[in-house]
Amino acid sequence: MSQSTFAEPVIAPSPPAPPSPGRRRRTASQLENRRGWLFASPTALLLVVLFVAPIIVVVVMACSHWTLLGGAQGGNFPDNFTKLFADPLLGKSIAFTLKYTALTTVILMPIAYGLALLVQESRRWNTFLRTAILVPSALGIASASLLFYAIYSPQVGPLNGTLEKVAGTEAGASILGTPGGALWATVVLVVWRFAGYYMLLTMVGLQAIPTEVYEAARIDGAGRLRTLRSVTLPLLRPTIAMTMILSITGSLLAFDQFYILTKGGPNNSTLTIVQLIYRDAFETRKDLGLAAALSVLLLLALVIINMIQLRALRLDADEK
Repeated sequence: MSQSTFAEPVIAPSPPAPPSPGRRRRTASQLENRRGWLFASPTALLLVVLFVAPIIVVVVMACSHWTLLGGAQGGNFPDNFTKLFADPLLGKSIAFTLKYTALTTVILMPIAYGLALLVQESRRWNTFLRTAILVPSALGIASASLLFYAIYSPQVGPLNGTLEKVAGTEAGASILGTPGGALWATVVLVVWRFAGYYMLLTMVGLQAIPTEVYEAARIDGAGRLRTLRSVTLPLLRPTIAMTMILSITGSLLAFDQFYILTKGGPNNSTLTIVQLIYRDAFETRKDLGLAAALSVLLLLALVIINMIQLRALRLDADEK
């Protein structure tokens, strides 16, 4: 007698439960974060390679006995900083750099503001004027310095002959041969080179001010001077702060113009901090560790100065 067998019924698997709304949001947020990191990774890599890594190398060099020809020869912290403060040229270069920074900032900012006021309106002749003022900004600072070096040259430059006839200066006298002449000659070069650039930044800030504000000031009976003091300058303060930060930072890092025009002379009277770094590294001492120590101090000074300026700007904005 045969025994019949019965197959067990096949039970189909139940479909997976749909993810909860919270889980879906977390998954979408994680995916968004990954995409963000993916897009930001090239910039982050460049930042590490071009900014963070060089700073680490400079700090290591500043704490080491590292000569130009002999290479690294072990740590010597804080010997480099001790030698640095014993250098009589350090105080001289700091004093001159601060003096030059103050002069260029005080002269350049009002000139840039005045030029921006002059060309902000759309007129036919303003197009040519804007172009003419902006042309020097297209030159590199080294090219502009070479141009002014030729202008100041007592042999081939046209300026010395003009000064002999107008001011009665001594024939063949070099404008760059005295400390005062070298300083002011460089300030003129810097103002000529950067006035158009800062004018453009200031003009953008001026055009961002709503015209309704000026109309309201006119209705209230405010004159030009009162409008300038109570409307234009307060609303232009962020732009002014930005241009001041750029001007101060660029002046503290001045090198090309003085290296080409004066080489730090006469008698180290126009020696800037960056020139002293260059001399310590490649000319006089050939000590990269000493130059790196001064670079670290300069970097810290720039960070502190910029933080103070940004803090002052933020406090002023909070008060309003």
